[in-house]
Amino acid sequence: MANAEQTVTERFTELTGHVPAGVWFAPGRVNLIGEHTDYNDGFVLPFALELGATLAAGVRDDDRIRVDSVDLKETVELDVLRPYDQPAATTGWSAYLAGVVWALRQAGHAVSGVDLVLCSDVPIGAGLSSSAAIECAVVAACCDLFGLDISPIDRAKLARVAENNFVGAPTGLLDQAASTLCQEDQALFLDCRSLETAPVPLPLGDQGLEILVLDTHTPHSHVDGEYAERRTTCEAAAKALGVPALRDVTDLDAALATLTDELQRKRTRHVVTEDERVLQTVELGRAGRLRELGSLLDASHASMRDDFEITVPTVDLAVDTARANGALGARMTGGGFGGCIIALCEQGDGDRIGQSVAAAFAEAGFNAPSWFCVTPAQGARQL
Repeated sequence: MANAEQTVTERFTELTGHVPAGVWFAPGRVNLIGEHTDYNDGFVLPFALELGATLAAGVRDDDRIRVDSVDLKETVELDVLRPYDQPAATTGWSAYLAGVVWALRQAGHAVSGVDLVLCSDVPIGAGLSSSAAIECAVVAACCDLFGLDISPIDRAKLARVAENNFVGAPTGLLDQAASTLCQEDQALFLDCRSLETAPVPLPLGDQGLEILVLDTHTPHSHVDGEYAERRTTCEAAAKALGVPALRDVTDLDAALATLTDELQRKRTRHVVTEDERVLQTVELGRAGRLRELGSLLDASHASMRDDFEITVPTVDLAVDTARANGALGARMTGGGFGGCIIALCEQGDGDRIGQSVAAAFAEAGFNAPSWFCVTPAQGARQL
């Protein structure tokens, strides 16, 4: 992070001729447990990573926004600050930054022109929420630059507005809430219906544990269609059961007996049991019994594989290999059909397990994975 801070500061100075007003950071995130529960009004439990977006920022003396990506070596300058109804000023990576300025203005906040220089070490396409990290860094910077008194949860909501209404990605609040509200050695419990949040202790290091995050580098295919199919099936199941959402199912056996469509039965079983696993994980975290999380991670993966059917061979091999080589539990994290797995490991053991997965991938003819070990980190802040 220190190198990133220096990098964006130097680039900002080169671009503008003066030093930035400050440097801000917002992290990517991993979802510890709670997959495909969000759009079923259920529960999720993410935590923040040490990887994230670093942003140098300063106020301009005109009504323009200039954004620069150190990683892409590209600068975009535009006017998104005049009032208008349809956000169509920019697309691609710059939309994630410009969209936040637009969302703040649309919400009535007094934001003028800014220069923003970005670099990020969150892997793109790995399901670790690189876009939310960018958005939340911009929100934090603008709040400090313009003296905006916006609560952390409302900052997350504004970042989501930028992604939903400017970028055009229909995400929930999980990513932005985690990037903004998470604290060191804590996970963030989020009720996706009420949007209420609560911290959950996750002092992995104190209990001799760490989490391995391994990117399978599996190309995502047909994800949009598969995601839409599952969401539609879940909504149809809820309608058949006469409940607002699958989160409201209180008797799973009775629900499964009522449903006649086999896909609806499988999808319902995953969502209802996954919500319960989130609540059990919260209890274990608050009781300080983190070593017992492994069985819940294992059960989550089995449910995603068998009932929600969103895993792929690389992901299953990574999970199975991690367990066989000493992980206390492992599961796919994210929307599915590729991406990352997480594994609960003894402290110092994660890298060896990652190497074991790499060897298994090589033997199977899969692309080489990449990995790193994490403990929960702090959310968006000024450096």
